[in-house]
Amino acid sequence: MTQLPTPPSFSLIRKTALVTGASSGIGQGCAVALAEAGAHVVCTARGMERLASTVDAMAARGWSVEALQMDQGDLAQLETALDGRLFDIVVNSAGASHPKPAFETEPAEFDQVMNVNLRSAYFLSTWVAKALKDAGKPGSIIHLSSQMGHVGGIDRTVYCASKWGLEGMIKAMAVEWGPYNIRVNAIAPTFIRTPLSQVTLDRPDRAGWIKDKIKLGRIGEVQDIMGAALYLASDASALVTGTSLLVDGGWTAG
Repeated sequence: MTQLPTPPSFSLIRKTALVTGASSGIGQGCAVALAEAGAHVVCTARGMERLASTVDAMAARGWSVEALQMDQGDLAQLETALDGRLFDIVVNSAGASHPKPAFETEPAEFDQVMNVNLRSAYFLSTWVAKALKDAGKPGSIIHLSSQMGHVGGIDRTVYCASKWGLEGMIKAMAVEWGPYNIRVNAIAPTFIRTPLSQVTLDRPDRAGWIKDKIKLGRIGEVQDIMGAALYLASDASALVTGTSLLVDGGWTAG
């Protein structure tokens, strides 16, 4: 009789996941995807009101979830929050953007975007990975990057700089931590309809430019990212590291 291969599991039962920026948008969607697959999910955000509402709604579904208020850009807060905790999975969805022409960007705006999108992502990764290495456990670290980490965009110079840096960081960390079976990947979405992107989507000229670039002809929705997060978090992607999963509707295809 022919021996058929066993399909990989998407189950996250007995896994603990940290999801940053989880109170709304893509982070909230990723938290839901991981919890529904069986993980205990620690949801973080700067503001407690929306975070608590999200966690309460998830708990009402019977999922294992907790809230952790944290300003990820404050490295002291980040280190304190991670101290003594071990996470099998991290989805880093916290992000910042100041969409404006490069000529108009203020140093404080540059620093804020880089601090959240790159600096905090770097130290979140290193602290989580060191705990996994010391415990002798495998892990999956997933950063929400962007198609703008692969191309340029109107009013996106600082944002692009942060995401191109993030993409390079992910590749180097994957090389360094591969021997410990710690995987580091990115999800690179196109414009997804969230509170962060709505400022741009509300401008008819920008919305037209975006729809022209997306070959599938529509703005992305949070649900479009949830499957990618589950895939990279699970054993289904056990041989995937150092890569960027583009969920861009064909934007970067040409």
